[in-house]
Amino acid sequence: MPVALQLALKARATVSPHPVARLYRNIIKEIPRVLTIYDIDLPELQARKEIRSKFNEYAKIRDPRVVDMLVEKGYMDLEEALLQHTQRSHLLRSLSHNIETKGSNRKRLDADSTIDEQFARGY
Repeated sequence: MPVALQLALKARATVSPHPVARLYRNIIKEIPRVLTIYDIDLPELQARKEIRSKFNEYAKIRDPRVVDMLVEKGYMDLEEALLQHTQRSHLLRSLSHNIETKGSNRKRLDADSTIDEQFARGY
């Protein structure tokens, strides 16, 4: 059994009063390895900040069933990253807020877009 899978199984089996904090600590601990595996040129501090913003995005959720589901999904995402089942572009998208990923705004050109942006998007 791979090491990452054992880590996630052990974390799931352990009864913790704060499973979200435990998941956060596990993810923060694995950041350097993930950045090295996928050869991502992102400072570790910036990656931590992006992960914290992802956790803060769901901070208002209080339903224990939803929290458990999100924790399980977090462990699954961590496992997939460590086992290299995730593509590099997917990690880059989740670690950087420079790209507009919601809706059709990511494909729209602004009035002040340059000729290079228009060419890159095929217009």
